[in-house]
Amino acid sequence: MKLIRYSLLLLSLAFTACLKEPVDDGPGPGANKARYVFDWAQIADSSLQGVTGNFWNAEKYFNANSGGSNTFNYWPNAHALDVLTDAYIRKNDPAIKARMDDLLAGMKVKNGGTYINHFYDDMEWMNIACLRAFEATGDTKYKDVAVLLWNDIKGGWDDVWGGGIHWNKDKSKNYKNTPANAPACIIACRMYALTQNADDIAWAKKIYDWQKATLVDPATGLVWDGINQDGSGQVTKNWNFTYNQGVFIGAGVELYKLTGQNIYLNDALKTANNALAGGFTNANILKDEGAGDGGLFKGILVRYLMLLITDGSISSTDAAKYAAFLQLNAETLWQKGTMKPQVLFNKDWTTTATSTDLTTQLSGAMLIEAAVKLKSMGLLK
Repeated sequence: MKLIRYSLLLLSLAFTACLKEPVDDGPGPGANKARYVFDWAQIADSSLQGVTGNFWNAEKYFNANSGGSNTFNYWPNAHALDVLTDAYIRKNDPAIKARMDDLLAGMKVKNGGTYINHFYDDMEWMNIACLRAFEATGDTKYKDVAVLLWNDIKGGWDDVWGGGIHWNKDKSKNYKNTPANAPACIIACRMYALTQNADDIAWAKKIYDWQKATLVDPATGLVWDGINQDGSGQVTKNWNFTYNQGVFIGAGVELYKLTGQNIYLNDALKTANNALAGGFTNANILKDEGAGDGGLFKGILVRYLMLLITDGSISSTDAAKYAAFLQLNAETLWQKGTMKPQVLFNKDWTTTATSTDLTTQLSGAMLIEAAVKLKSMGLLK
């Protein structure tokens, strides 16, 4: 297996033109004080190169980290397809579409010749990525994969704990969690929007109702991770992640879009406000949730906070609040948490690292793409 390696010199040539330096802000308050100018479109180009230049493998997938591991992990590669789709929507570049196609093919090979996986949540992320890729490109091979996966995912539902989709196909453990259910609700909504199959909207409502009744604190909107994680038959209420807040926000927004019912939007707003005010931040910067799987958690919250802003019909006050939060995080990541010129994002967005995991890199890329979108909407200060 040959690992593509890029020298620091080549990376420097690729990225240097994209980096923006501080400039003087001119007269007025804060005069004589340097102010960083953020060209978010150029920064996003650097971010994309950071993903493809540091992680791409000749066997058509993204490596587990930038430090030499060529391990293939299914669900981060699904998110990599999502990040490539972000870039394709922004640039309409055929080279990005070609990389998307390569990744789709490579993932099937690395997953044993199939897109079906042992983990329902992993397949759900691949489904979501493929639906977005189909919407962006019109290429039906992405839709075909999404339909294949959705038909398999629905087989994860049973009546243990009153309903819900199992975390994986070892159903004897009876572990059901937010990662396997809230994204499935998002999928059901998007499948319904695509096909107008009434069964899909019924699935969306059924999954959402179970998720909300079982794994959401009705007082605060805090989204818990799962039930029976420790074999006790109880909800684990001290195991809370940004990931779970994000996917429940996304489920609420998608159901609101389909039904027009404010209860779903209000649920999303409650969870979003709790995520920003609760224990997920430090000085309004999303906290370090570790490497490995945890590296992707912040990016998932960012993606669905963006969906709340763009698709949630929320007030201008709420939109401005969430945009300011994301702007502060993006500026902090770029100035403090990015190793340059390689453009490697750290799991702690306030410090740099010499190497990073694909999961961590993807979270940073999602945040940078969010900043580009907010800029285009006129929501950045």
